Amino acid sequence: MNPLENKWLNNKCITEDAINVYRSALKLQHPNYTVIDGLFNDSMLNAVTDALSKSEHWQTQRHTYSELYVDDTKWQQADDEERFVQRDVWKPTKSTHTTANEFLTYLRSDEFMAVLSRIFNVHLTDIHVGDPDINTNYFRLNTNDLVEQHADDSPGREVCMLLYLNKDWAEDTGGELVFKGEGGKPIHISPLYNRCVLFNPASKGSEHWVERVKAQSESVYRYNVTSWYWGE
Repeated sequence: MNPLENKWLNNKCITEDAINVYRSALKLQHPNYTVIDGLFNDSMLNAVTDALSKSEHWQTQRHTYSELYVDDTKWQQADDEERFVQRDVWKPTKSTHTTANEFLTYLRSDEFMAVLSRIFNVHLTDIHVGDPDINTNYFRLNTNDLVEQHADDSPGREVCMLLYLNKDWAEDTGGELVFKGEGGKPIHISPLYNRCVLFNPASKGSEHWVERVKAQSESVYRYNVTSWYWGE
């Protein structure tokens, strides 16, 4: 890979020295995670956030602990304790061609997975993944939404990536990612713009949730990309 030809990444964040810092963080922290601020090219991400602001491309998604992708009827019938995700997922039409689509494609490219493979010292590939596209997408949350505690440790899943796209996010707005951590000491990470969180979903303490968004208006959204990767 020639980083000089890559329009998406901040080349300063993928030098060998930088990769070694990320590897060290993964080994020392529980869960095994690292936070990279500024991994991506800000100017390209600006075009992504512009596309995400269009309300017609979003659709509500709900999960319960007993069933994923439940409809409104099942959601209303479920107890509060059973509900663990309500959020919007990005659903552009097939005819829509935007920088946001291009970015999702890049995040599933061999080129980007090679960067993650270097960080985690594993070989990531979509060769055995039935539908790779559904494993990388944009999500948004507002004051009515929730992501309760859960684990992302599906068999063979080696890496989870969260990338935040929230400009001027105030600390008192909430929306923090929280890892369960170890010894009753949860880890809080603010969803700041161009902040990338990478973690091993099988590592101890990697169960996580999102603090509720606190805002004066329901039109305030917390945006992120979620992407899951498998090994051979």
